[in-house]
Amino acid sequence: MKKFTLSLFALVATVSMYAQTYEYKVVTIVESIVPMGMGRSRMIENKENLDVNKFTTSRTSGKDSKQGDVDRGDLKIDTFDETKLLNFFSGVGINFQNIASNDALISSKINLLASQGWELVFMTSGVESDAGKEDGNGIYITRLTFKKAK
Repeated sequence: MKKFTLSLFALVATVSMYAQTYEYKVVTIVESIVPMGMGRSRMIENKENLDVNKFTTSRTSGKDSKQGDVDRGDLKIDTFDETKLLNFFSGVGINFQNIASNDALISSKINLLASQGWELVFMTSGVESDAGKEDGNGIYITRLTFKKAK
């Protein structure tokens, strides 16, 4: 019994020693789909943390909400990195040089974060594109989620 208890303790200690917790980081890329290069394209990385619990309320019934008690101004952070990117469109249409340049900047960011120990684990993208002659607006957004062992 003594051997079993000692073996169990050693196993639990070993598993606990190798158990890791992670910290996560999100980088958001917004690329403009506005003709004539008039949009604003950026890569954004926050530099502050927020506590989600301070801005989360619970409903006790389907209709009662305390979200009115949450001030949107408190949600905004002041510290973030902003990397200028080029727009997808120039004066004559889609600009492939701009796309290649953005790819180089995004790759540089991913490589920088990887060298700091961050691992890319998720990538999500979406688009709100030009809806025709009367629209002329749109964005292409990509969220990169990284993790790193604490």
